[in-house]
Amino acid sequence: MLTWPVARSPAARLNSIVSTAASETPVRGSPGPGSMSESAARRGMAVAAPVGVALFLFLGGLMGACAGTVAAIGLFVAVRRREPAEVRRRRERMGADLPFAVDLIVACLRAGQPMSGAVETTAVAIAGPVGERLSWVGAQMRLGAPPEEAWAALSDEPALGALARTMIRAAQSGAPVADVLTRLADDARRTAQATASAAARRVGVHAVAPLGLCFLPAFVFLGIVPMVAGLAGQILLP
Repeated sequence: MLTWPVARSPAARLNSIVSTAASETPVRGSPGPGSMSESAARRGMAVAAPVGVALFLFLGGLMGACAGTVAAIGLFVAVRRREPAEVRRRRERMGADLPFAVDLIVACLRAGQPMSGAVETTAVAIAGPVGERLSWVGAQMRLGAPPEEAWAALSDEPALGALARTMIRAAQSGAPVADVLTRLADDARRTAQATASAAARRVGVHAVAPLGLCFLPAFVFLGIVPMVAGLAGQILLP
């Protein structure tokens, strides 16, 4: 019995192509959740196992076994929950590129380009992780996907979630997209400035500890040792 294949929309065909390509050829520099969790598990085991064994050998007996087990489990969980440096750098770059990307989308829209063309032009100009996601959204809209569905894929991303939700609301309400995006770009720029200021303050705080360690020996020998020696002389001498 012969049956005709079920027709699929362009957006569904694009989703299948993207998922197939991602499963066959992983993107360099953007590991999937599975690989990141496996890498975190390996790092946790590499740190937790030696510490647990060292505590067991140092304390010995039941106390050493309990202390080693608790320490190993705690270190394993802490290392697994820690954000990898690559993921942190990628997130920080996306947050820094977002205001420029939104400004470019606004400029393209005011120049007369459609939304899909504006998003794809911005993706080529920005590149990086933001460009990858905008390129995917622009391709979906160019192939006929509704803007709400195309942007919904980015609504859960920490860096691009605000942009995606703004575009969804603008598409549903019919509000002028350029004006809404201009306000979003201003908010993203203020957020990026606040993040940079906080990072600069953290650098200053972290620099105090090494300086304190450098001055600590001089403080001990010049301030504490003479005082202790003087008190000891007064107490011990008849």
